[in-house]
Amino acid sequence: MQFSTKIFPQAEMAHPKQLQSCFAALLAQATDCLVLAYTKADLDVLVSSKGKAGFLGELNQLLAGSVFRAQALGDLDEIAASLCILRAEASWPTASIKAKRVLLVSLGDMKAPGARGLPAYSKVVRAAVKQLGGNSIVSALWFVPSFALGHRSDLIGEEVRLTMQYAGDQAYRFGVRHPALKFKAKDKADTFAKLVFAGNNTCAKELKAAVAEGSAMVEGMNLAKDLGNLPANICTPPYLGKTAQGLAKKVGLKVEVLGRKQIEALKMGSFLSVAQGSDMPPQFIVMRHQGGKAGDAPIVLVGKGITFDTGGISLKPGEAMDEMKYDMCGAASVMGTMYAIAQMHLKKNVIGVIPTCENMPSGQATRPGDIVTSMSGQTIEILNTDAEGRLILCDALTYVERFKPKAVIDVATLTGACIIALGHVHSGVFSDDEGLVDALSKAGHASLDTVWRLPLDAAYQEQLKSNFADIANIGGRPAGSVTAACFLARFTEKYKWAHLDIAGTAWKSGAAKGATGRPVPLLFNFLLEQK
Repeated sequence: MQFSTKIFPQAEMAHPKQLQSCFAALLAQATDCLVLAYTKADLDVLVSSKGKAGFLGELNQLLAGSVFRAQALGDLDEIAASLCILRAEASWPTASIKAKRVLLVSLGDMKAPGARGLPAYSKVVRAAVKQLGGNSIVSALWFVPSFALGHRSDLIGEEVRLTMQYAGDQAYRFGVRHPALKFKAKDKADTFAKLVFAGNNTCAKELKAAVAEGSAMVEGMNLAKDLGNLPANICTPPYLGKTAQGLAKKVGLKVEVLGRKQIEALKMGSFLSVAQGSDMPPQFIVMRHQGGKAGDAPIVLVGKGITFDTGGISLKPGEAMDEMKYDMCGAASVMGTMYAIAQMHLKKNVIGVIPTCENMPSGQATRPGDIVTSMSGQTIEILNTDAEGRLILCDALTYVERFKPKAVIDVATLTGACIIALGHVHSGVFSDDEGLVDALSKAGHASLDTVWRLPLDAAYQEQLKSNFADIANIGGRPAGSVTAACFLARFTEKYKWAHLDIAGTAWKSGAAKGATGRPVPLLFNFLLEQK
C-alpha cells in the first residue's frame, strides 16, 4: 500500500461560499474514488433544501443532482459508518469531473454521546477502507477535513494514522509477500494499492507529519506480521539475527548479534537453560537507534523471541501446537517498532533487545526441578519448562541495566492466563510506575491498540517461593499472568519498567489465523509522545 499527501489551498470548508471551489478542485483530480464524510446534520440540510444547500447540497449541484437522487432512493443514511457510492455519470466529464466515483461516508449524529472519539471514528474508517478494497478501485483520494469536521481538530494526526493502520491491515497478504510458500494457491494482491490524503493549508503540516509516521508504522507492522507468520523452520533464531542485520543496512540501525559463546560469557544461565534442548543456536540481538543526543538515556524495548515453543519436557498438547511459532511475536513487534522509528528518523534514543531461541524436548533439555543461575545471580527452580518466556526475559532485563535506561518495556506472548483474563481485546500491562502506565494507556487509546492494567502486588510474590532456590519460575494456576509479571519484576529494580503480555492480542486463531502486528502501533505511538 502506497500512502501520500496532496494539499489543496482552496479546499477550505469554514464558509459555505468556499465549498463549491473546494469540491471542484477535488473532483477535478484523476482518481478512482474520492472519499468524503458527512454528518446527520449535513443530510438534514440536504433534505430540507431539496439538494440546494449545505455541504451535500454544494456537492449535489456539482454532480448534477447525483447526491439528492441517491438520498431519494434511500442510499444515503444518517447512521454512522453507512456508505454510498456515486459512480460517474455521462454529465461528469463535461463538468470537468475526473473522479470515477465518490464514496460518501456517514459520521452519524455528532451530538450523540461518544460520536466524536477515536472508537467511533474507527468504526467509520473500517467500513470505508473495506469498501475501497476487494474491487476495481486502485487509488483513492481521502479528503481529511471532511472527516475532521465530525471530530476535534487535534485528532487529525491520530485519525490519519489509524486510517493508514486499517488500510495496511487490509492490504497485507502473506502469500503475496512470500509467494514461495503459497505455490498451489497463491494469494492475490488487493487491487486497492494507493491512498492519497488530501488536505488544505489549515491541516497541511499535521497531515504531512501523520502520513510520514503512518507509513513507517505500517511497514513496521508488516515486518512484525511476516515474522510472526513465517514457519519455525524458516524463522529461526539465526533468521531473526540476519533480519536485524538486514535492517541495519537498510535503515541505519546499529545491530549486534551475540551467539552462544558470548551468551555464556555473560553468564545468562536462565536464558541458556531454555536453549539447551534445541540444536538451533540461540541468539541475543541488540538493535540501537541513536536519534537523540549522545547523553540522553534510551528507552529500551525487550521482546520475547521463542521461535517455537513445544513446552520442552513439560510438553504442550499436540492440538494447535503449530501456532506456537507465534511465541516470538514480542520479538517481532520490537523489531517492527525499531524498523518504523528508524525509517522516520525519530529524534530519540531507543534500543531493542531480543533474546531468541527454541524451546524443545531432548536428552539435553532442562528438566522440571532443575535449578539454574540467572545473569543477576539469583537462582531459579524450574518447576515447569513451559514457563520459559520469563526465563529468557529475566536475563535480558538484567543485561539492559548497562544502558542506564530512561524506561524499559518488555513485550511477550507470556501467559495463556492473560487470554483468559482479557481475551483478545486488550494487552495486559503490569508496572508499579504510574507515569509509564499512563503513557502506555494513552498510546494505546491513540492507536486503538489498547492495554488494561493488571495488579503487581507484592503479596503475589508469595506464590513464587521455592524451598531450594531464590525463586520458582511458576506460582501455580491462580493469577498466572500476575505471578509471571511478578517473576520479571525481581529483575527490574534498577529502572522504570513495564511488562506487556500480548498473548491474546498478537495472534488470531481460526479462519483468520495469523499475526496481527500488535503492539507495534502501541509502542510506536508511545515513542512518538515521549519527551
